[in-house]
Amino acid sequence: MAELIPLPSRPAREPEPLWRDALGDVLRRLRHERGERLADTARRAGVSPQYLSEVERGLKEPSSEMIAAIAGALGVTLIDLTIAVAEDLRGVAELTSVSSPALPMPAAAPHVETGVYALAS
Repeated sequence: MAELIPLPSRPAREPEPLWRDALGDVLRRLRHERGERLADTARRAGVSPQYLSEVERGLKEPSSEMIAAIAGALGVTLIDLTIAVAEDLRGVAELTSVSSPALPMPAAAPHVETGVYALAS
């Protein structure tokens, strides 16, 4: 009978946040910094308050047009919004990499000869 050998377990890692979650967090933060109600920002962006709420909670995957409309309603450019989201994601990534060690990269597969040869003429 074969002996069972336990495999080493990988350390648990938190999943990376989704772009839509980070976007929603930044949009909510910007709206709160302006002291605005959801309905006011939604009206200026041309979306329903329910839709904006779902975007802020990361439940919707808004199109680029919707993101631009909401950013404009909050008085920020699309590039500034994108940078803010990227910085938030970078901060999360740095915290994750500090709290859990990086997994080693797998070694390259060894080269195996296929046995196919060309004839010299």
